[in-house]
Amino acid sequence: MAAYVHDTQFLTRRMIVFLAIIALHVFIFWALATGLARRAIEVLAPPIQTEIVQEEQKKVEPPPPPPPEFQKPPVEVPPPDVVVDLPPEPTQSTAITNVTTKHVEAPPPPPKAGNRVGARPGKNFPNTEDYYPPASQRLGEEGSANVHVCVGPNGKVTEPPTIAQTSGSPRLDEGAIKLATAGSGRYTPATEDGKPVPTPDCFVFRIKFTMKK
Repeated sequence: MAAYVHDTQFLTRRMIVFLAIIALHVFIFWALATGLARRAIEVLAPPIQTEIVQEEQKKVEPPPPPPPEFQKPPVEVPPPDVVVDLPPEPTQSTAITNVTTKHVEAPPPPPKAGNRVGARPGKNFPNTEDYYPPASQRLGEEGSANVHVCVGPNGKVTEPPTIAQTSGSPRLDEGAIKLATAGSGRYTPATEDGKPVPTPDCFVFRIKFTMKK
């Protein structure tokens, strides 16, 4: 009868391997529970950092404009001188002997030009100082304005006077217009041969505003 002999050395090796496997599992569970495995992974493989790089878009500049085209001015060619050769006039063989005896009257003499005198301010014309603007006097404004007026045969203005040349100051121009208007009826009308001209006569005269010293 054969006896079964246990191999104690084989059992001992199997027990050591089994205990090592159990210890390894326990260590893995303990590492997972305490976060040791996550820290080990982070040490061995650090986290990947991603950076977003924005690509700069290059600005496309438009091409430069073409240089301006200069048009050459047309060249003017002067017309050529044309010389026409005229044939000589034929000479008359017979002379004209018929002479008229009709009396030719002389043209009448041109009419004499009348002695005309244009219209002008009269002797009783208003005084310039009476129409000197007070604001201009306070500011010391001085100047001369040329006024255009049309005067009828009665010495009155036929239309509102206007400024022909400004004095440089609106106040002085306004005073000159008032003075020319107030002189209506005090102008000397235009005359021809000493008689008043029936039509209005227009002229320009100067009104000067000067401060008294």
